[in-house]
Amino acid sequence: MQSIHHPLFAAVYERLSRAGGAWEKALRREIVGAAQGHVLEVGAGTGLNFAYYDPRRVERIEAVEPDPAMLRYARRRQGEALVPLQLHQARVEDLPFADETFDSVVATLVFCSVEEPARGFAEIRRVLKPGGLLLLAEHVRAASPVTARLQDLLTPLMRRCAGNCHWNRATLTTLTEAGLRVVSRRHEGGGLMPLVIVRAVKE
Repeated sequence: MQSIHHPLFAAVYERLSRAGGAWEKALRREIVGAAQGHVLEVGAGTGLNFAYYDPRRVERIEAVEPDPAMLRYARRRQGEALVPLQLHQARVEDLPFADETFDSVVATLVFCSVEEPARGFAEIRRVLKPGGLLLLAEHVRAASPVTARLQDLLTPLMRRCAGNCHWNRATLTTLTEAGLRVVSRRHEGGGLMPLVIVRAVKE
């Protein structure tokens, strides 16, 4: 795999995140607030989710992020978590944890930039306990053929400018092909960046 280090994008992302709107914060609160038990957060980025973990539901968190530039910001937010949280520099494709370790996995706006998404979902399935829950929010390929074609055209540029971000991935299909069963989903937004919010389980 190629090296993951995007210091300019990390700085821009951090600046934009500070101005994040109420809608984004509410979405993070919804996704992260549903986690329970021993939690894995993949692609922790700059640590925007850390403050939303519910100490009444969550015992501890392991958070992985492959980009050292993102990790620097995440470490600054580590203290915002109200439960014990450990940060690791690692890719979702190669998780440094034993099989069936976690009760919940959280992934928010991560799989657009994962180099090998099918392998990443397979690793999530491996480390989840039977009945464990994946909580995912991701922008995905548009349903409209015209918009999807425009996403295809823009994706090479976005990969270079936005930390390997792919606007055109059929992430929900990849997730189910990895053996995770979707128990709920809803779609929000539209245009070039439609969003899907998913809960899936390992059976």
